[in-house]
Amino acid sequence: MTEPDAKKAAPKRRRADAERNVSALLAAAKKVFDTSGVDAPAKQITDLAGLGVGTLYRHFPLRSDLVKAVVQSNIDACAAAGPRLAAEHEPADALAAWLRAYTELLGTKRGLASALHSGDPAYEALPGYFLDTLTPTLTALLDAGVAAGTVRDDIAAPDLIHAIANLCLAVPGADPDGPYGFAHSRRMVDLLIDGLRTG
Repeated sequence: MTEPDAKKAAPKRRRADAERNVSALLAAAKKVFDTSGVDAPAKQITDLAGLGVGTLYRHFPLRSDLVKAVVQSNIDACAAAGPRLAAEHEPADALAAWLRAYTELLGTKRGLASALHSGDPAYEALPGYFLDTLTPTLTALLDAGVAAGTVRDDIAAPDLIHAIANLCLAVPGADPDGPYGFAHSRRMVDLLIDGLRTG
């Protein structure tokens, strides 16, 4: 390889390394946030990712940067599940499976909700990102169910997104792992899903 060719290849390798590092950090942060909350020590995240703390702060200088990236990654994964489920299942079943995945997105992330409602300006754009990313996916699933005659035609995607978000709100004073914790939210969402089906 000539010297100019080597210079061209080096930035590409660095970009690929950086992308791998970011992916590893996000995957580790998701796991740590789920088990220890969003205030978990940075070293717990970097140890799981197999990277140094300096690498974490190079990509995510503030904790809010990392939390925002994790939330966006979770939203993106939920949206991406829609077409896959539609290809694997009948429309009503694909819709039900996606709504359950959406419920898990809302209900199982320890501390993310409180972080997002903390007033930190870093999170201001997330509600819009949430709706802009998930609404088209849910609309496509609903439309397919309506076209197949297996899903009722009188509910819009934004209504359903907000309804399930409300069902996933914690019952005041309830043990998150008790009968009125997240298991209760799942049961209520299943009732809602049953109500969406026709016939």
